[in-house]
This record gives sequence, C-alpha cells and structure tokens, in this order.
Amino acid sequence: MKKILLLAFTISLAMAVTAQGLTPIEKKNSAVTGAQATKKVYHVIYQMDNGDPKIIEKVLRNLNNALEDPRLKGKLQAELIAFSGGTDAYIKGSKYEAALKSLVERGVIVAQCANTLHERKIERAQIYPFIGVVPSGNGELILRQAEGWAVIKP
Repeated sequence: MKKILLLAFTISLAMAVTAQGLTPIEKKNSAVTGAQATKKVYHVIYQMDNGDPKIIEKVLRNLNNALEDPRLKGKLQAELIAFSGGTDAYIKGSKYEAALKSLVERGVIVAQCANTLHERKIERAQIYPFIGVVPSGNGELILRQAEGWAVIKP
C-alpha cells in the first residue's frame, strides 16, 4: 500500500512540475505582445444595430478600448454607426448621452441611419442634436469598408 501511495504521489508531483513548464511553442506564444502599429492612421467603423443595453454598452466599451490602446493612440479615426435597434442609444433621454458626447469630443464620428429613423417613425429632433445622419447604415458600412476601414460588430 505504501508503494502504491508513493507511486501515486510521485506521478502527481511529476504531472504538476510538467504542467508548470512550458513547451517551446507555448513559451513562444507567451512572449507575444501584439501587432505593431506601423501606419500613421488606422480607420475603423463600429456597427451598433441592437437595442439591448448590454450590447450597446459592449459596443461603447470596445470602441473606447480601441481609442485607449497605446499602439493606436492618436492614430485611430473611428466612426460609430447606429441603425435598427442601435438607434435606441441615440434617442434623447437615453442613458448614453454622456458616453456619446465623449466619443464626439474625442473625434469619433457618431452617426445614425436615416432609413431607420424613417422606418421607426422617429423624428430627427428625437435624437441627440450632436449625432450625424447618413442615408443608410448599411451604405455607410459598405463605403467605409471599400475605403479600407475595418468593420467591427461587437
């Protein structure tokens, strides 16, 4: 019985030591620090088409995280386009006014799809006055992507 326990302990100890050691490929991977920002400017458009507050907050958080990435700081031109349910974030009285104003102050283009306003019978005056309006959200995505912008849909 003692030999079995000693053998089990030895095997457990060997497994623990092996688990803490890294294979060469794991060691190489652990050294990764991310891509380098070698361009003067990067372009990104974030798509917000869902009215779920968790999704809206995720979009805003992701966009702010990109703006704060030390590799992209001062090099990122960003746009936030809302359509469909994402329009809810832009309606006056929403809890997102300060966050949206902050994005505009940081140079982010914050725009709304006119088609959604028409389809949902929302007057321009019902959304924050600092929000831009484009003919269509999908058109904006298509044009920006054709211009080389990264398209992000959190």
